[in-house]
Amino acid sequence: MRNGRASRRGLLCGLLAAFIVTGFASPSRAAESHRLALQISDDDPVKMRAVLDVAANVSRHYSGQGEDVEIMVVAFNGGLDMLLDDRSPVRERLVNFLKSMPNVSFIGCGNTLETLAVKEGRRPPLIEGVSVTQVGVAMLMDLAEKNWTIVRP
Repeated sequence: MRNGRASRRGLLCGLLAAFIVTGFASPSRAAESHRLALQISDDDPVKMRAVLDVAANVSRHYSGQGEDVEIMVVAFNGGLDMLLDDRSPVRERLVNFLKSMPNVSFIGCGNTLETLAVKEGRRPPLIEGVSVTQVGVAMLMDLAEKNWTIVRP
């Protein structure tokens, strides 16, 4: 009887160890959300649409699996035009994202905004709901250092 009990105990310990190693018993691993940063730095409507397509596809993919995903679109240089209220070639679609996809945020580069303000004599208006960071590239670096996936479609 003693050998049977020891064998069962060994088997249970082995199964528990397997669960822990594979992550099945780790609630923190299951609770982590996926994090994606998309870079747009070109004044190209095709690339801007590609960024929005990627954001929509990734969001749909993970929500379909019941998983969370946080997506940031970081725009600088010519890509900042995507976020400008008076000239964005994807304005209508971007506004729809802001209304219907709370897991997707849009951030513009403050340095690029300042450069445009000097060049144009006024700071161009951003689409409502867009945030600003002082240095877009530095933000991408910070996100990468925090294990975000950075993609430039």
